[in-house]
Amino acid sequence: MSVSMLSTFVKPMHPEGRRFVAIAAGLTVLFFLIWPPLGWIGLGLTVWVYYFFRDPERVTPARPGLMVSPADGIVSLLEPAVPPAELGLGDAPMMRVSVFMSVFNCHVNRLPAAGRVTAVAYRPGKFLNASLDKASEDNERNGLAVELADGRRYGVVQIAGLVARRILCWTAEGQSLATGERFGLIRFGSRLDIYLPEGVEPLVAIGQTMVAGETVIADLGA
Repeated sequence: MSVSMLSTFVKPMHPEGRRFVAIAAGLTVLFFLIWPPLGWIGLGLTVWVYYFFRDPERVTPARPGLMVSPADGIVSLLEPAVPPAELGLGDAPMMRVSVFMSVFNCHVNRLPAAGRVTAVAYRPGKFLNASLDKASEDNERNGLAVELADGRRYGVVQIAGLVARRILCWTAEGQSLATGERFGLIRFGSRLDIYLPEGVEPLVAIGQTMVAGETVIADLGA
């Protein structure tokens, strides 16, 4: 399979973004009718909305046992933390890797490691800056508990941010997903927390740039 120059710059858009692009495009036409310089601003906004909802294909590492990042962004926190109670993962601290997504990152979320979803739990909350530690506890969130083939479990939590006002998750309890498979999306700007299984150490560092479905965050077999 070859990679064209066009596909390098033009990425497919997630269906969730179609109505937002349509709204932005409609406003752009109106702006041009009112005052052309305003129309150019609207055009830039339309391009940004399309860019925000891009959904590029990703190449997930083939070696079994690797956990990959669920989101594009920057590793903002790396510390032991008790996972959300609603996921049923117990009250013992688990190593947490937090990936902060800015409004310029791709916001389609992907499963870190193949397994069966044992819980999907949504909890309303605040809209604090997602880069803050307390956002994990106070902000609106949606979490998945996933059981691996060997019986171990981990958690991945979508967290709304200062601008984000909608968490989407199209994965149901009992569903089995592959590593890197899409499971949700957040609009606009947010964070993902990954709670690693006991004894698994992260292979990333704070400040590291992550690519959803591709960047390895841990080795389950190490």
